[in-house]
Amino acid sequence: MKLEVKRVGNSTGLILPKELVSRLNLQQGQWLHVSELPDGGVRLSPYDPDFDQAMSMVDEIMDEYRDTLRTLAK
Repeated sequence: MKLEVKRVGNSTGLILPKELVSRLNLQQGQWLHVSELPDGGVRLSPYDPDFDQAMSMVDEIMDEYRDTLRTLAK
């Protein structure tokens, strides 16, 4: 699929075809994460690795303090 880089107001942007937006389950206002690839390309995804890392840290804390959290929840 080829996308044309276009002027959007005072900015430059891409307009994603309706079929692609639907296939990726994207909504207006949603943010995309941009990852630069070693070959010079980019990957756009709704996935945010910083959020995933933070959630992993939360899981570790919850495992470590499971009993304390259970007591506090009562």
